[in-house]
Formats: sequence, structure tokens, C-alpha cells
Amino acid sequence: MNLPRIETLERIYGESEKSLARYQSLAENYQKKFAPEKADAAQGKMKFFTAPGRTEIVGNHTDHNGGRILAGSISLDTIGAACKNGTDVITIVSEGYRDRIIVDLTRLDRVPKNRGSFSLVAGMAIAAREMGFAVSGFNAFVSTEVISAAGVSSSASFEMLICAMINEFFNEGRMRCIDYARIGQYAENHFWDKASGLMDQMACAVGGTIMLDFSKIAAPPKEPAGGGAASESGKGTPPDVSDDDICKRVEFSFSQLGYDLVIVNTGKGHADLSDEYSSVPMEMKEAAHALGVELLCETDEETLLSHLSAIPNDRAILRALHFFEENKRVDAAYQAALNRDGATLLRMIEESGRSSWEWLQNCYSIRNYTEQKVDLTLALTKLFLDRTGRGVCRVHGGGFAGVIACVLPQEETEDYVNYIAQYVGRENVYPMNIRTFGAGRVE
Repeated sequence: MNLPRIETLERIYGESEKSLARYQSLAENYQKKFAPEKADAAQGKMKFFTAPGRTEIVGNHTDHNGGRILAGSISLDTIGAACKNGTDVITIVSEGYRDRIIVDLTRLDRVPKNRGSFSLVAGMAIAAREMGFAVSGFNAFVSTEVISAAGVSSSASFEMLICAMINEFFNEGRMRCIDYARIGQYAENHFWDKASGLMDQMACAVGGTIMLDFSKIAAPPKEPAGGGAASESGKGTPPDVSDDDICKRVEFSFSQLGYDLVIVNTGKGHADLSDEYSSVPMEMKEAAHALGVELLCETDEETLLSHLSAIPNDRAILRALHFFEENKRVDAAYQAALNRDGATLLRMIEESGRSSWEWLQNCYSIRNYTEQKVDLTLALTKLFLDRTGRGVCRVHGGGFAGVIACVLPQEETEDYVNYIAQYVGRENVYPMNIRTFGAGRVE
């Protein structure tokens, strides 16, 4: 059995003992599930893949209007062992789940929506083919450390892992990170009823700390006519738009500042909040339409301020103002990361969180205002940080429920974990950091 090289694991994870044991277990489980299948064995040796989760540093709810985001991949990842099987069927086994994901590529025109990972993988296959990429059958065993329902994009991590397999097995590395992201976004939008942008997928695919500028690719793929293949997604991202046009990489992690990132699950899920999430891009676009454009990236803050009377929805104005100010904060945070200016970066994170709380208004559901788990956990964290005098906190990701992020000195991490665990439970507190390796094959 050929396992990943020690030096490769050291480069990805900063260690090799724990990660080697994970890949050993992955390979053994793959052999148990798929070894009897002759077609699989005939196609060549098993290969290993990884895709991280992600964190949003600054840039809350800006991607859907063509804004900018500073994001990073995290040290928690999804890993897979896979091999081509010489058929037209994709079969995936996920550790901890009883049922296999089985997608017959000859029957994609009959794929139902909202059937969990089955619909998601099928939707990705449809989008990839319509974008001009080859997709054939393979077998995979998948395991993940990326926490679900914790705002670190376990779904995007899984999607980018599958894209890396498709790229390796059938496309000779021709697929770009933006292609990965478009494929995952399309599947979520049209086969999972999740109105996601591209930030989650890009941050998981690229790896490291990156500034993403979505102004060149703001329009999402359109839904296929008649429920078949993605007629518009075939256009995909224009070939003259490269990954480097969309994202700028910066060598930065919180550990370089002597800080840790701690994600805290507040105990309230997102299941019944789709209307709240949809209201954010809709109201930003409402403001943009009043100014004669489709998206806020096509106008500016001065134009908005001179036309306030044309927008009767005050919350739409506040959310539009958040968009413009947040883009400025992303630019400042990116420069701070380049310069290793920790004080400025932390200030931008704190200001971003405050703007999300007060202007964007995505820390609790207005329909259920008595339940404010995000606000409460932020308040409790602020009490801790005020006592220590160092560190910042903010809502993390989509908001309204879910998780917060706390960035604090490494010497304070253990005390904070013990403190906040009193209120949310130790199983809901996750110290982590940023890793540099994105989605791809593990040599």
C-alpha cells in the first residue's frame, strides 16, 4: 500500500504522525469497501486527495454583489482515497454514513433535487460536463475533520475534494480553482436550493490566505431550462479570467502573529433561516437597482448617498453601506496581512464584525428576536477579551445563527476555550489555524 510521503504531510499539516495515521485508516477503509471490484483494480492505483475547510477573515456578505473578501483555508480538512473504475458510475462512501452515494452518469437528466450528497454530486457532474470537462466513473472513500454546521464550509470542502478527483482522473489538471468553485456553486444553487456565492469554494480550493475580488465573475450560472443540463453553465467563467484575476495570495497565518483562531458553535442551526439569508443579497440588489445597476460593485458609495430618497427600505441602505465600507476594510486587511501588521488586521476584523452586527444586521433573526445565540456568545466572548485586553471576535460566515470567530493570543487560547465551553459545551469550541495547501492530490 503506497501512503503519502512524509515530507508531503509535513508540508500540508505541519506534522506527519497524526496525518499519516489518518491516511492509513483511509486506505484500509477504501480497500474494505472497494477491493472486490475488478473494474476498479484494472484502472490503476488508488490516489489520495485533500480539501480544507475555510474561514472568512474580513468581507461578510459581499461576494454575491461582486465585492471583495479576505479569506483563508483552515487546518481542518476532508480527505479521500479514490480510483477510476472504468464505468459510468461514481460511487462514494463517507465515513460515518451508512448509505453509499451512487451517481449513474448516464441518467443525469433524471436527477432529483434536494436528495443530499447524491443530488450535490450529480449536480457537480452536470456542471462540469457543461463547462467542457470530462467526467467518468470512480470510487472514493471520504473522511472529514471539517465540522458540519459550524460555518467553516464542510459542504464546499467536500465539493472541492470531488473536483480535485475529477481534475486528476479525467482532465489532466486543466481545471482551474474558479472552475472548481463554479461547479460547486452551481450544484448548491440548483440541486440543493442553497443560494451560495463563490467564496466558500474558492477559499477551500486555493488554499492559504487570499483576497478574492468577485467583480469580474459576479453573475452566477443560470438554472438549466427544463431541468436538464446546465445550458448557461457551459459558458462557465470566461477563459481569459484566471485564478490570479480573482484572487491574490498572501503568505499569512494568525500563528505568525502568535495568535489562534477559535470557532465557536453557538448552538443554533441554519435550517429554518433561508429567507433571512436571501434577504441580504436581495436588499443589496434592491439598492443597486434603485441606482440603475444590477449589483453594488457596479456603483459606489457616493452615488448611493446622493440617492437615498430613491430607496424606501432603510435596511437595504444600511446593508449597501456595509458592502462599500466592508470592501475598504478588506483592502486594508489585505495590506496589513502583507505587512504582517497585526494591530491593523485585528482592528479591521473587529470593525467588520461590528458592521455585520449593526449595519448588515445578520446576528439574529428578526422573526425570532428572543433567540440571539450569536449576539449572546459574542457578548460573553467580549467580556473575556476585555479582561485580557487582547483579541477580537465577530460573527463568522452567513450569520443569523451558527458560529462566531475569536482571534486571540495563543497563550490565552486554553483559558478562553475553558471559559466559553461553560456556556456552549466543549464539543462546540474549535481552535484552528490557516494552512497553505488547498484542494488537490496528496503525493
